[in-house]
Amino acid sequence: MDFHDWGVRVQSTTERFLTWRKRRRLVKKERQKQKNVILDWLEAIGSAVLIVLLINQFFLQAYQIPSQSMVSTLEIGDRIFVNKLIYGPELIPGMAKINFHRKPRRAEIIIFENPSYISSGPLMEILQRVIYMVTLSLVDIDRDEFGNPKHHFLIKRAVGMPGDRLRLNQGNVEFLLPGETEWIPEQELQEVLGFDYEIRRMFSPSEYGFFEKAGIGLALLDSGLSPNAEQEAAISRYFRTSTNDEGVVSWRQQSLIDNVAVEKQRYKTLYALKPYSHLFHSQWRLLERGWYVPEDRIFPMGDNRDDSRDARYFGPVRMEKVLGRALFRYWPIGRLGGIRS
Repeated sequence: MDFHDWGVRVQSTTERFLTWRKRRRLVKKERQKQKNVILDWLEAIGSAVLIVLLINQFFLQAYQIPSQSMVSTLEIGDRIFVNKLIYGPELIPGMAKINFHRKPRRAEIIIFENPSYISSGPLMEILQRVIYMVTLSLVDIDRDEFGNPKHHFLIKRAVGMPGDRLRLNQGNVEFLLPGETEWIPEQELQEVLGFDYEIRRMFSPSEYGFFEKAGIGLALLDSGLSPNAEQEAAISRYFRTSTNDEGVVSWRQQSLIDNVAVEKQRYKTLYALKPYSHLFHSQWRLLERGWYVPEDRIFPMGDNRDDSRDARYFGPVRMEKVLGRALFRYWPIGRLGGIRS
């Protein structure tokens, strides 16, 4: 084959390809014209929803702050993006997760599955999470019988790390770090490690005397004994008590209180009254000595320490339940910006 024949073949092949491409474009354009406008819109919306779901599921998820447990770092109603890729993404919402080598670090603000959450079933859970992600946290259908959000996810600060032991001294956290023999207050640990997050307290040291008296009084009521006047006053300050027809006393919390401080004194008194009780002894020692954080767990707490339901109530959280780290606040506009750990 000479050069001329080769050139003719190339030209012929090129012409056929261009003709095929032009015909293909014309067919596609004609089909587009015949397409139903509604179906076209539905296809566009479906594509957008799919993209939002993929981004929320694997990379960045929108999340709304539901309570004041992280004030003043995060306020009620703040809307943030959570980095879901950093610790390993979920393949299926609530079911399968890839764990990366990168683990949550001390002082990082993390989002995790609430250990106290009661699921309405896997299908409802997936539907709720899909709607929550698609609407960028605007719609949450997961509510209790009173219409309140069930708080499937919590956002707190990673305070205790694997190997730590934590205890509370008048509501202030103290650490016994691995290999150490001295307890160190959280403020001192912050200085040593270079953290500067704000810890908000609502109770003054003087209030802990009332908490102790309330705990003693409740223990006496539990044992069928009568509290003295100071203990009764402390109980009435924080609780409303009632007695049923069988003489059983019950109480309902009616104001903000340090439950750990009250329960520690309550179990200490119950154990003093009934030293043979293993339950009273173990509960008192747990609250007295604090919590140990196992190797595969983390101890999250709210920055607003006196108004946060966190690991003090449900214990250390499994690493695999940590879904991401707070990254960026996108609403309100006046608080727009990154979230520092």
